Amino acid sequence: MRCWRRLAAAGALLAALCAALALAVAEHRRPDTTASSSSRRPLRFASGGGFKVALFADLHYGENAWTDWGPRQDAGSDRVMAAVLDAEKPDFVVYLGDLVTANNLGIPNASLYWDRAISPTRGRGIPWATVFGNHDDMPFEWPPEWFSPAGVPPLHCPPPSMSDSDCSFRGTPRLELMTSEVIRNGLSYSSNGPKDLWPAVSNYVLQVLSQKRDDPALLMYFLDSGGGSYPEVISSAQVQWFHSQSQFLNPNGRIPEIIFWHIPSTAYAKVAPKAKSEIRKPCVGSINREEVAPQEAEWGMMDALVKRASVKAIFVGHNHGLDWCCPHEKLWLCFARHTGYGGYGNWPRGARVIEISEQPFSIQSWIRMGDGTTHSDISLSS
Repeated sequence: MRCWRRLAAAGALLAALCAALALAVAEHRRPDTTASSSSRRPLRFASGGGFKVALFADLHYGENAWTDWGPRQDAGSDRVMAAVLDAEKPDFVVYLGDLVTANNLGIPNASLYWDRAISPTRGRGIPWATVFGNHDDMPFEWPPEWFSPAGVPPLHCPPPSMSDSDCSFRGTPRLELMTSEVIRNGLSYSSNGPKDLWPAVSNYVLQVLSQKRDDPALLMYFLDSGGGSYPEVISSAQVQWFHSQSQFLNPNGRIPEIIFWHIPSTAYAKVAPKAKSEIRKPCVGSINREEVAPQEAEWGMMDALVKRASVKAIFVGHNHGLDWCCPHEKLWLCFARHTGYGGYGNWPRGARVIEISEQPFSIQSWIRMGDGTTHSDISLSS
């Protein structure tokens, strides 16, 4: 592994970090023996008519990687995902953003940590999809202690023939992260999305086919809610993309639809229980320890969703101290559960699980904790 920028005063520290990272990644990667992306199997309801999805939110791999604390948190995240996957045996996994804390990664290739984040799912042969969060492609933030007592370390750039952008800890852009995931993993159903929506990358639709027919019985929409390298928004262009996709795939609204993105919309703040108060019905959850931190602006996505009776629920992450579901108009707004040991907050880790039944259509959800317990059961069908 090569680090583009070397620190004279902290060279030994960086060298140790790079070596430790390479070792950690090697220990957690498994060879991918799945089919290529062009021959992925269609997603389908099981013979019993169910389709179970586990949501992993805010893993924050790579946080404080130069300390003993950081690698311990990553190991804890490994254990939580393993416990959830082994207990629930889902048909599909959704990674709801902030897989890595890129602003803590002093290397130019955050995809190594991204790869570790998806490895528990891949190692069990379970297909998955990812969306981006606000930390996934943030620029590296220099730790203050690296500048003392020797002062600012001198800069050593690559040869002049190489790009100037390589003369820093630039992080790993969204396109590189997603491309690396997709081309190396036949079980990944993620996508770079339409180019005319970039820099918003993770915008795509997945169809889940009926158990008995080759017709879609569920549509899952994934949207990039920004953050990191650009503002925390879902743009009007993404809204138009949703309109065109939903009209093409589901013109009469016959097929139920569910939505995934990372940063909650302002509608979440409107329906939220008062911060730190008890969660009361019709909302259901177990932690309500902070106020909703919504997107910076609304450009019409929520208006588009509430007008479609086929949209049943939206699932987000971002707020580590919230795990409730609340009704809004005719759909449900749900937080996942903070899954990773990176990131802020000391609340017990877990994952939201959703189980969709095809006939009659219904959505049940609950929280599965890392210790094996479950709670916060709710029906999202009414």
